[in-house]
Amino acid sequence: MSARIVPDDAAGRAAAVDVLRSGGVVALPTDTVYGIAVSLETPGGIERLFHVKRRPPDKGVMLLLDGAVQAATIGVMGPAATALAEACWPGGLTLVVPQRPDLPLPAALTAGLPTVGLRVPDHPAPRALASALGALPTTSANVSGSPEARDATEILAQLGDAVDLILDGGPAHGGPASTVVDCSAEIPVVRREGAIALTQVIAVLDAAGVAHELAAGTHPD
Repeated sequence: MSARIVPDDAAGRAAAVDVLRSGGVVALPTDTVYGIAVSLETPGGIERLFHVKRRPPDKGVMLLLDGAVQAATIGVMGPAATALAEACWPGGLTLVVPQRPDLPLPAALTAGLPTVGLRVPDHPAPRALASALGALPTTSANVSGSPEARDATEILAQLGDAVDLILDGGPAHGGPASTVVDCSAEIPVVRREGAIALTQVIAVLDAAGVAHELAAGTHPD
């Protein structure tokens, strides 16, 4: 049985919340590409995301949030992460921060690392679901190694009945992937430059008085 496709409206998001609460997998639009998500509370949910994508569990899965306040319920938000979150969320910035020691996360989510990736997307659908359910493990809606699905039809063609529901928000916005800044140590490191320019990251850190070793014109390895 193929996934159910519903419009990305209030009723569709309510249906998506119900599916996620019952342990299902939902495809949803974001500010870049479509993603597939599970509830963090679902036993084995992260492993199911890997199964749907046919991807080995060698990399962690980031969490989409409803806002910067939710980040502190999951990770340790130091000065660099706090400044960048306030300046760049919602938007194309993923922050890697230490996990909260009092909140053990599934090892499959973080690939066994003591850190976690967090992002507040500039799209109401994932923020609404994260508001209802908590931080939402999400990865791109495609089979590993295949092009990212651009709309509900392509998701259905690639993933079929491997997902339970598709929130149809029209064609994906596309654009560059999020910039990834690792704030898990005292000195922040840019792991990937993308939607947020390195110059903006530097300007935010400088304005907040956060020490760093970043320089405009350089690129992460």
